[in-house]
Amino acid sequence: KVAFVFPGQGTQYVGMGKDLYEKSPRAKEILDKMFQSLDFDLKSIMFEGTAEDLKQTKYTQPAIVALSLTLMELAKEKGLKADYVAGHSVGEYTAYGAAGMLSFEEAICLTAARGQIMNDVSEKVNGTMAAVLGMPAEKIQEVLAGMDGVVEAVNFNEPNQTVIAGQKAAVEAACLALKEAGARRVLPLKVSGPFHSPMMRPAGEELAKVFARVSMNPLKIPYVANINAEVITDCGRIEGLLVEQVSGSVRWQQSVETMIREWVDTFVEIGPGKTLTGFLRKIDKNVKAYHIGSWEEAVQVCEELK
Repeated sequence: KVAFVFPGQGTQYVGMGKDLYEKSPRAKEILDKMFQSLDFDLKSIMFEGTAEDLKQTKYTQPAIVALSLTLMELAKEKGLKADYVAGHSVGEYTAYGAAGMLSFEEAICLTAARGQIMNDVSEKVNGTMAAVLGMPAEKIQEVLAGMDGVVEAVNFNEPNQTVIAGQKAAVEAACLALKEAGARRVLPLKVSGPFHSPMMRPAGEELAKVFARVSMNPLKIPYVANINAEVITDCGRIEGLLVEQVSGSVRWQQSVETMIREWVDTFVEIGPGKTLTGFLRKIDKNVKAYHIGSWEEAVQVCEELK
């Protein structure tokens, strides 16, 4: 079985999608429809924007989802099919488009709303994130339990990488404590807020108001949810999961393990960067991992998997 998996924030790059847009008339058509559905110029930000522009959450998130959806559609048109879909953090919105629950235009508009809301909340709270390498998640949680302030393990990416988030001072203190406790490395992340921590709950409340105005179609492909690593086939559950996801954990390692238990043996990461492919190799070396981040890679992977 095959799973399409979609990356989240941190994979963006200057000029993302421009080459694809210029080389493929079909990609241009798909991207233009998404660009036209927004009230800001995402095309200019993706193609000509600076690294600083792309780092702003309100632009980062729709840019990643727009490129990922376009690459996925090109791969599908070449015959590549998925039995399951999943996305890391904002990558879940790509997964909803891939699963047919939302049109591409709806997916990009919801993503843009999510990015703006998270941007606004982040500006009001003094929070940050850090990646902890070389320490089991259980040990990290033990150390964090003894810290003052708000700091939690929020992204369970692979056996030896967990991301923590919370109040800036609490995260900085936790970084020191984790190093002393034996973490191999602790890396502060260049993000604009404490994503997936309890400090983002106001963002979830605002997102709930947006989702209330959106009608969701039945899922054509099951997806595995970040928040609980469960296979979801009922779109009636999704709104609540989406609201909870903003301030809840990304259980990526557990999500991959769920798909492997469902007999998925081939994962295709679709979108910018190869972050999820790297995680996959750490979670289970026996699965096949492919990456589609360009037109050339779409052609190559589709040929290999025919």
